[in-house]
Amino acid sequence: MDTNKSRQIAEVLVESLPYIREFYQRTFVIKYGGHAMVDEDLKQNFALDIVLLKYIGLNPIVVHGGGPQIGEVLKKMGIESQFVGGLRITDDATMDVVEMVLVGKVNKEIVNLINQAGGKAIGLSGKDGCLIEARKVLFKKEDLPDRPSEIIDLGHVGEVVRINDEILKVFERPQFIPVIAPVGVGSSGETFNINADLVAAKIAGALKAKKIILLTDVPGVLDNKGNLISSMNIEDAQRLIKNKVVSGGMIPKLKAIIAALKEGVEKAHIIDGRIPHALLLELFTSRGIGTEIVGE
Repeated sequence: MDTNKSRQIAEVLVESLPYIREFYQRTFVIKYGGHAMVDEDLKQNFALDIVLLKYIGLNPIVVHGGGPQIGEVLKKMGIESQFVGGLRITDDATMDVVEMVLVGKVNKEIVNLINQAGGKAIGLSGKDGCLIEARKVLFKKEDLPDRPSEIIDLGHVGEVVRINDEILKVFERPQFIPVIAPVGVGSSGETFNINADLVAAKIAGALKAKKIILLTDVPGVLDNKGNLISSMNIEDAQRLIKNKVVSGGMIPKLKAIIAALKEGVEKAHIIDGRIPHALLLELFTSRGIGTEIVGE
């Protein structure tokens, strides 16, 4: 092997040592979504990264999305997708498809990838052991200033009421890696489709995780000039939302992270999952690649 290349590899390993020591036996909740779930090479890289985290003593928990996969199956079945405020209206027929795709297809594919990479992944939905207790969400659509808000029934779209963290603590000591589909269960046994970012944040908060990491299709949080913000705190994040510097899907991500930090999570990261081995680059290098968010 080339001497310079060998020296570079050694330097990378030495640089990562303090982080490995700090993170040892701590819980990391990782929201897996976006292009990283579609590109075959990135899928393999993600699985390898998760297995590596487990083998060096960290406790990774994966929460995954699956919106594009759901949309594709609905289209094949002739079921039209309708959205309000970025939320999919989920009637009974759509909920059946959502659960089938998230739990029966996407979840098992991720589990298989991690297992093939040398890990021991266990697939779970929020219905298993009542892991994610949920309730119905009613979306309020703002109308004219002199009229009341219109309440829209989104069907089986839910929000998290409680995380049964005892189930996840069972997997902390063994070498198992939980992979969780964001499907919750209501008090009467009804099934709810829940935003994966919100589920990840609630799980991280319940477990007082060391970190929550959201894989996205953007470099991180950007300022009003389009430049990456490498580090911020809760107040900075709230200011960006208030001043409409961030928009679209970044708003619920930041709100979810703020809630998780207030519940005891130490740090949050929003990173670009399109970069190979993005997790490792963010966690084990001094500069990182995305946006780090800390508490107040």
